[in-house]
Amino acid sequence: MKMLLTAVNAKYIHSNPAVYSLKAYASQFGDQIGIAEYTINNRTEAILADLYRQAPQAIAFSCYIWNFRQIRELLTELPKILPGTELWLGGPEVSYDAEQVMHEFPQLTGIMVGEGEETFLELMRHYCEGEPALPEIRGLCLRGGMTGARELTNLDRIPFFYECYDNSATSPFANRIIYYESSRGCPYRCSYCLSSIDKTVRFRPIDTVKRELSFFLEKKVPQVKFVDRTFNCNHTHAMEVWRYLLDHDNGVTNFHFEIAADIINEEELNLLYAMRPGLVQLEIGVQSTNPETLREIRRTMDVDRLRYVVERIRQGKNIHIHLDLIAGLPYEDYDSFGRSFDEVYTMRPSQLQLGFLKILKGSYMYEKAKEYGIIYRSEPPYEVLYSRWLPYDKVLALKRIEEVVELYYNSGQFTHTLAVLEQEYDSPFRMFECLAQYYENKGYFTNSPSRAYRYEILLQFVSEERPEQTALFRELLTCDMYLREKCKSRPSFAPELSPYRQVLRQAEERPDFHKTDHLEVFTYRVWESDAEEIRRACHKPTIVRFSYENRSPLDHNASLYIVGEV
Repeated sequence: MKMLLTAVNAKYIHSNPAVYSLKAYASQFGDQIGIAEYTINNRTEAILADLYRQAPQAIAFSCYIWNFRQIRELLTELPKILPGTELWLGGPEVSYDAEQVMHEFPQLTGIMVGEGEETFLELMRHYCEGEPALPEIRGLCLRGGMTGARELTNLDRIPFFYECYDNSATSPFANRIIYYESSRGCPYRCSYCLSSIDKTVRFRPIDTVKRELSFFLEKKVPQVKFVDRTFNCNHTHAMEVWRYLLDHDNGVTNFHFEIAADIINEEELNLLYAMRPGLVQLEIGVQSTNPETLREIRRTMDVDRLRYVVERIRQGKNIHIHLDLIAGLPYEDYDSFGRSFDEVYTMRPSQLQLGFLKILKGSYMYEKAKEYGIIYRSEPPYEVLYSRWLPYDKVLALKRIEEVVELYYNSGQFTHTLAVLEQEYDSPFRMFECLAQYYENKGYFTNSPSRAYRYEILLQFVSEERPEQTALFRELLTCDMYLREKCKSRPSFAPELSPYRQVLRQAEERPDFHKTDHLEVFTYRVWESDAEEIRRACHKPTIVRFSYENRSPLDHNASLYIVGEV
């Protein structure tokens, strides 16, 4: 008997810990369990061919909003080429309307509902030992309906599956993000989130967590991403993990945590302050700063405390901070979202993610969608089209703004330029709104410009909007470009260096100059971080050295040094 656990990931760099956890939990049947991983970019024909070659007696798909459309297509075609193969589904995309999915796909044998480790173990016993009978296995949806609810899994019993694989090029996790789970559940009740359904937060034993983290540290994996929904909901647990990482830092591995910033206390802040730049990164879901919206979505958050904590973390200059907003929430219209954007933008996160509300089956938002007048796409990812507060044309406008924020803010390539440009507008949101409209008018959303050309587009935008500022922005864009990379050819917008050739040659002869360094001459103080300082003209043209030998571990920018005046 061969059971094939099948994952269709969003990108190659992602892995699917669910299928590996299921196999590890049912390790006594390991010889009968295979794993097949693909991505949504693989052609359906290629996946079908690979599944056919493996000739399994049963296939179980791990279903999420990003892959279910492709899995539906596979379910339609697989019985034609593997008529004797039994088909199973599991995962959040099918757990909350399992009976409806069973009705839609008569070729299915069943669906594993909720947490799957114990259920899958019993399913493998059924296939390999002949018992228990399927109706006796709790946590299944069969043709006759549900077999009964499965109790939540004891996390102490979940095996650490990564140690079954080495870190060689043949490992299924080589060159991929490693996902790790130290807890399940979430104490919050946010109406848009499926984690609110599981109201019990369970933690893996801390000694077990430390032992498993030591494995990642020993192997020097590049990144470990904790999938805990609110990692710091338990102060003691968070401190134990963070202190262990600080004490055992290998100088390489980065650890990603999703946290609630407003509940971080001073002891945690001081510990985070002490960490190596790049050791941890924090993702903080703000979603909205509109009090009425936060109340309606049942989200508990102290915005003032959030702002304080983010600023304290920023002051340490050692942690990448990722803040999230969600468009389409109840009582959040276009102007309100703009205000939420501005409040979060002024917190100066490393990345500001603009997401759009997804109406997930099983969530409280799913039940309230009609009342809110929320119309959303019928197919995954069930993204909002419009609502009572946000018409479709405004959703489209926010989509355009999202794209330019991604290109110009989240890329980290225009930090000095944006710091000055935003001062020319009523608000940061208004600046990105105008830039998005410029992109739309010029057709750049259709004909996506190259990374290098985006600098020129921004200069064109400034030259049309603020022509008197063109000279300043030429230097700003030059500074930002050379901070990010040493260009093989000089940018077309960069100021002329020919008057300074002799002094630049002399600077290149200094002992601190490295052959990979780059020298630039500026007449404005564009290397400063404060917008008012940047606008100040230098007393004399100033030589700046960009060094690429020691890049920042947070933003990967070159180091910048003032050589002297000309």
